[in-house]
Amino acid sequence: MDYSESATTATKPLLTNTNIHVYDSCSEASSSPHAVIYIDPEKEAAARRKFDKYLVPVSLIFIVLGALDRNNLGNARVFGFDADLGLEGSQFGNIQMLSSICTFAFAIPWTLAVRQFGARKALGTALILWSTCTLGTAFVKTYAQAIVVRMMLCASMSGLSPGFAFIYSTIYSQEQAGMRIMTTNLGHCISGAFGGLFAYSVQTMGPRLGLAAWRWLFIIEFSVTIAVGSTSWLFIPDSAETAWYLDTEEKETMRLKRRRDTIRGEETFNRKWIRITLADPFVYLLGTAFFTSSVAINGFGVFLPTIISGLGYDSIWVNFMTIPVYILGAISLVAQIYFSDKTRQRAIFLVGSCVPVAAGYLICVGSSNPSAGYIGMSVLVLGLYPISTLAVTWATNTFTPDSKLALGMPLVCTIADASNLLSSQLYPTQQGPRYIQGNAISAGLTVVAGFLYAACWLLLRQRNAEKTKLIAKGATTNGQEGDRSLDSMYIL
Repeated sequence: MDYSESATTATKPLLTNTNIHVYDSCSEASSSPHAVIYIDPEKEAAARRKFDKYLVPVSLIFIVLGALDRNNLGNARVFGFDADLGLEGSQFGNIQMLSSICTFAFAIPWTLAVRQFGARKALGTALILWSTCTLGTAFVKTYAQAIVVRMMLCASMSGLSPGFAFIYSTIYSQEQAGMRIMTTNLGHCISGAFGGLFAYSVQTMGPRLGLAAWRWLFIIEFSVTIAVGSTSWLFIPDSAETAWYLDTEEKETMRLKRRRDTIRGEETFNRKWIRITLADPFVYLLGTAFFTSSVAINGFGVFLPTIISGLGYDSIWVNFMTIPVYILGAISLVAQIYFSDKTRQRAIFLVGSCVPVAAGYLICVGSSNPSAGYIGMSVLVLGLYPISTLAVTWATNTFTPDSKLALGMPLVCTIADASNLLSSQLYPTQQGPRYIQGNAISAGLTVVAGFLYAACWLLLRQRNAEKTKLIAKGATTNGQEGDRSLDSMYIL
């Protein structure tokens, strides 16, 4: 959607200062629906730079901490988790699968909480809950206890990515949001690259004070999460207008930005948008595309360590050799999101990213050589992380007002997160180390995802064309609201 930021001809100034002017052509109060607000771009940019300085790093820290606390169960398994709890057969996989259910089941409630109560309150509560569950994992003794604690942990942190994406949408324009939402996958790259090394260092401690090394892993991660997360939490505002690190003029700038961007809608959630959001086919089309491409992401986390282990290296070197792959993925992520924002294009980068992902998996299917598998993973990662970032950014750019965004964007993510249920069944241990079935299915679903993302582009392109045609005929309304109205155009 494109928002006009320039003042039109007006007859009476309602409010002015060094950077803000409010005019009303009807000579009414400043709350008039006809008021046109002009904000000095330099002043608005100055406020955004403060969010870049304080909020964006905090979102990266939260995502890294969350990813470490969620993924550490696999590391704990390496040094005794299964044996100490007496897990058998598919029980460990069941813990992961049931936890995944909570991940996508609670994404929408958490995002609505950010919308209703503010990011600081909602995400601060999430931090306390998931860190407590991390500590609780250190003291589980049975299979049932492990299921409950890990389900609670995943439920607590499921709102991190959509929650930060939502608050970014209230601060940055469409062509600026992608680089900030990118911190989600950048955090996963950092966690993937160094999480194994962190776990290995804890493993070398051995048992201490009667507790196994894997239990110390959760205790130490809890301590780090609380210490670092609590400090970082201070920089998360409840809203763009209330951040304590903005001065009075910058707060006023952000308040008037909300008024200027009238398409964002009411400050409180309006229930009518539940029906409107659920009736929008783009939600389900983008969600399904995101689902099919997310299977590849989940498979990557399973397959990469196995491929490197097949090269014959010790466990510590396996962790080291994952680092170049994640670094390559991070470079590709930053580059693609930068150019996607700069060109205001989403679909072409999404479809293009599906190509290396499918090719990388097919290399692994076609060759049993571990070196070829490592090359395949290095090719695959070029498109892996940009896909998920671009999908979330596209949803954030598309849905308005805020009430529809708070439902539509996490609903897309919820549909995508359901892919965990499928991917958990695609990589059974007995099919390692090549996992031909899982890799082949991941490649095929990625190809399907490419066509679905192209279909998303066609749908929004058709909507833009219909709006343009109506506007050319002099129409002032098409009977729709939010992003479906004539007041906005979609980024394609």
